[in-house]
Amino acid sequence: MNKIVDLKQLKNPNIVKEMDESALRDLCAQIRQEILEDVSLCGGHLSSNLGIVELTVALYRSFDFPKDKLLFDVGHQCYVHKILTGRDLSKLNEFDGPSGFIKRAESPYDCFEAGHSSTALSGGEAFAIARDMKGEDFNVVVLIGDASLANGVSFEALNNIACRKNKVIIVLNDNDMSISKPVGGLENVLRSISPTYDDEEKAKHPHIKLNNKTIFEELGLEYIGPVNGHDISALDEAFQKAKRSKKSVIVHTFTKKGKGYSFAENDESGDWHYTAPFDIDTGLPKNKHANQISFSKFMGDLCCEALRNNPESVLICPAMIKGSLLESAFDTYPERCFDMGISEEHAAVFTGAITLRGIHPILCVYSTFLQRAYDEILHDCARIHADMTLLVDRVGLIGKNGETHMGIYDVGFLRSIPGIIISMPSTLSEARALMDLSMEKGHGVFAIRYLGIFENLKETEKREKLEFLKWKIVQKGNQKKQAVIALGPHGKELFDKLLQAGYDGTLVNPLFLNPFDETVFQELLRYKELVIYDAYGTENGFSESVKKYLFENHFHGKATFFSLPNDFIAHDSVQNQEKRYGISVNQIYDYILKKS
Repeated sequence: MNKIVDLKQLKNPNIVKEMDESALRDLCAQIRQEILEDVSLCGGHLSSNLGIVELTVALYRSFDFPKDKLLFDVGHQCYVHKILTGRDLSKLNEFDGPSGFIKRAESPYDCFEAGHSSTALSGGEAFAIARDMKGEDFNVVVLIGDASLANGVSFEALNNIACRKNKVIIVLNDNDMSISKPVGGLENVLRSISPTYDDEEKAKHPHIKLNNKTIFEELGLEYIGPVNGHDISALDEAFQKAKRSKKSVIVHTFTKKGKGYSFAENDESGDWHYTAPFDIDTGLPKNKHANQISFSKFMGDLCCEALRNNPESVLICPAMIKGSLLESAFDTYPERCFDMGISEEHAAVFTGAITLRGIHPILCVYSTFLQRAYDEILHDCARIHADMTLLVDRVGLIGKNGETHMGIYDVGFLRSIPGIIISMPSTLSEARALMDLSMEKGHGVFAIRYLGIFENLKETEKREKLEFLKWKIVQKGNQKKQAVIALGPHGKELFDKLLQAGYDGTLVNPLFLNPFDETVFQELLRYKELVIYDAYGTENGFSESVKKYLFENHFHGKATFFSLPNDFIAHDSVQNQEKRYGISVNQIYDYILKKS
């Protein structure tokens, strides 16, 4: 392909305003190829960005950014925007490269940040009100996907935008595809006005209408659409109409997720939403370990087993069936598995409420998304002492998704909830045993935290039985000199290295992070030095609990803590993040051997 623009040198996106139709097609093809090549090397969100090329270019033709403000919902469809504004994606998600999400520090074109979905409409309303208060003159443009629009926060914002005179231009990128299959009644509404359906097909998807208006018009918005999101001329026309409107307006566009790359275009399971580095020609991942075991896959299998063994149990997941590897359970027990879409708050309330009818629910949520449901876990689950299993997936450092997706804060906020049980296995056999305990009656909210993938994870050993709320003494030292408390798979790896080196101190696996095993901890108070190692949380999590206990019990020895700071962690590889913050297994190992 002949390059009409050197994308690596592109600094001014206004170049698109000067291009004719032929040049724009060539530019879009060039951008699409650049995204494909860069993501194949670095990993990242592929399908959504391949699908939004023409739409993003059209936005830059019609509006005057950064004077006009473009707010991305979530932000993982921002790669085209980043290329047009002069950022090199060949170092995507590296520490010294651009983030995979919008970052205000990167560019004046980035005005709003989001990693969790459905916040941009609220942000857009705020920008519009601030603009009008200050007497400024610019357009506020919010780009949001169909799955994010179904979130409750989005509906709250739509309700407010529609009743105010502060104009917001909403661009709905409707690609009928999220990480998991879209769910809910709004999906039927959107499909009913899709240009891809004939009248017969539309009849199968009854549209909630009054006076033949769309739901958006009934809310009080001007509706423009549907518009082909790959037709720049049609998009130009729609955006010019939106700019002339006197009130808030929604431009409903349809795009093809994964456009231009057959593997992504034909993806029905969400495999190409986010991808690790891959071979462009074959679509196969690079550097994949053939026999790699993941906690997520194992816990997904345990969910299936729990549903089989407990007929009055259900599995609940907010839009991450694929991400949390729950497909087997959903396929085997479809009538007892519920995908709530991007609705963590609803999922948590539903989970607590169903226990009132004698059903045991398993709620599976990524650690980073659980933050959204804190109030519901406290108010609607723990407060009523709901017997439920809370699976907290993807804990710890997440790496290249950066500060918005780290799974390091959950213990810090969960431990403040009265009566909650927080556990973390270090092996697959412990995970199975904790799952068994969580399905028993009378414990209330029982949280099990686990990694997605851990490289040194071994096949599960024979089934073991754990004592409720009891810590594991891995090794009882022959002296009261030093004891090491280390949790999770990193703790197991550390213990294995120490044992191989002939370490003779005490080694403790704190399976239950909340509440404490006070019997064991009272023994640990006699030691001269305690080393506490938590690679999966901030200093406000498990470490803070230990500090409080040591203070209240007048510990006179030395306590050394290894955990993450109470901070937001920048994107980088997990290995680099661990080394930067001094929490790698090898760093802790070296410290202990020097001190012992």
